[in-house]
Amino acid sequence: MAGSRVRSRARRRAAAGLDRQLDALEARARRVFAIAGFRPGQRDILAGVLAGHDVIGILPTGAGKSLCFQLPALVLPHTVVVVSPLLALIHDQHAKLDDRGIDATHLDSTLRAGGERAAIEEVSAGLHRIVYVTPERLEKPETLDALTAGGVSLLVVDEAHCVSQWGHDFRPAYLSIRDAVRALGRPPVLALTATATQDVRDDVTRQLALTEPLVVDGGTVRPNLRFEVARTVNDDVKRARLFELLEDTPRGTVIVYTATVRAADEVWAHLGTQGVSVGRYHARLPAASRRDAQDRFMSGNTRVMVATKAFGLGIDKPDIRLVAHYHVPDSLESYQQEAGRAGRDGALARAVLLYRLEDRRIQTYFLGVRYPRRSDSLSVFRVLGESPEAVPGGAGLTLADLAERAGLPSKRVRVVVAQLAGAGIVARGRRLHVIRAIARDDELEQLLAEYESRHGTDRDRLDAMTGYAESTRCRPRILREYFGEQDVAPCGLCDNCNDPLSPARV
Repeated sequence: MAGSRVRSRARRRAAAGLDRQLDALEARARRVFAIAGFRPGQRDILAGVLAGHDVIGILPTGAGKSLCFQLPALVLPHTVVVVSPLLALIHDQHAKLDDRGIDATHLDSTLRAGGERAAIEEVSAGLHRIVYVTPERLEKPETLDALTAGGVSLLVVDEAHCVSQWGHDFRPAYLSIRDAVRALGRPPVLALTATATQDVRDDVTRQLALTEPLVVDGGTVRPNLRFEVARTVNDDVKRARLFELLEDTPRGTVIVYTATVRAADEVWAHLGTQGVSVGRYHARLPAASRRDAQDRFMSGNTRVMVATKAFGLGIDKPDIRLVAHYHVPDSLESYQQEAGRAGRDGALARAVLLYRLEDRRIQTYFLGVRYPRRSDSLSVFRVLGESPEAVPGGAGLTLADLAERAGLPSKRVRVVVAQLAGAGIVARGRRLHVIRAIARDDELEQLLAEYESRHGTDRDRLDAMTGYAESTRCRPRILREYFGEQDVAPCGLCDNCNDPLSPARV
């Protein structure tokens, strides 16, 4: 009994000490980051991090995820390592920390040899509070050696949904992060994302080997966003409706998302002929053109950005008053993240989907490209297994060679190769090498079955997206319930809640 009372007093003292530390951090954040106070979810995430727990933090886009690792970096004894997917995002956050006098650096492919050596030496000496790395750079032994030498108090995985096999920005290098965590002495891990269903949370926990993580869900939808769906019967009506939306948005800036590069070019050209200040951004443009387009949009010189989903991560622009989707996205995860880029300043903003049922075919086509038929995968496996140059130490196969021998389009073969690389069977470079054989038929069957299961799940996600578009219920309520929230009240702001003929409150 006495021992229980002692433990209880110790827990109360620890909790009181943590509260004081959090209060001090909040006061420091007001001074350093010029915030009014913690937003919902931030204090709970910080409490878990400072207590040394693994944490999964889910906060809406623009709700201050970065603060959840920038503040601990000011008080933890060793470096905070941030794994981030985009170089532009890394460099933007690094510059902002420099402006606030916080020591930070980055290790990525943009460093020249001399700069990289200097950065590695500084990281090894533990000179920086925050070190940004890409997932690919974290795989390199010299990066891990430098971080180990300098000491790591916390490893942060930004855009943590990429870790999940269901993540729509999936990159195989994310699957190596758990090995890096182990190599760094198993520091606590903070996984941050704007969206995560229960399946994704479970997958992130499994892929990162988290230990009983504290899950902090700050919600998925900010209350200042008005969600709407505008039905359009053809492209002429859709273009006219988009122009009306732009006229109804006299202030601030606008993002228009398209599902294809071709549509982005067409909408960009059409708006330009209407006298709209418009830029475009997609993966087929030269890197310099993309940078220029983004810089002009961020500076306010361009009012409207027409873009594919390649544009978005790291876009910290407070005055976006409208995000319009010209086509139905592939999932509610994608839609919520992209729509959430509007209204980061807390003022009213709109997220409008220009919906045409036929547009679903675009996403169905992409699913077909992303998930080759079983026979296609077997053809690629067979060619690799029968090619002596593909063995370790051999000359290797080019992607073009592999596609020709398998009798398949290069795009389809590239997807199968990515699948094999993610399973640790093939090493990718200028040429492909088999680094381990598929020794048993049941392993091959399991690999194919997992891929087919992912295909089915992505079809379900597309069904949920079109269901949202066609529903008469409160739209934020649909989104929040999809991401696991319960007892959600109608928003009173979306198009369905404001339609007297809609049963939105059901």
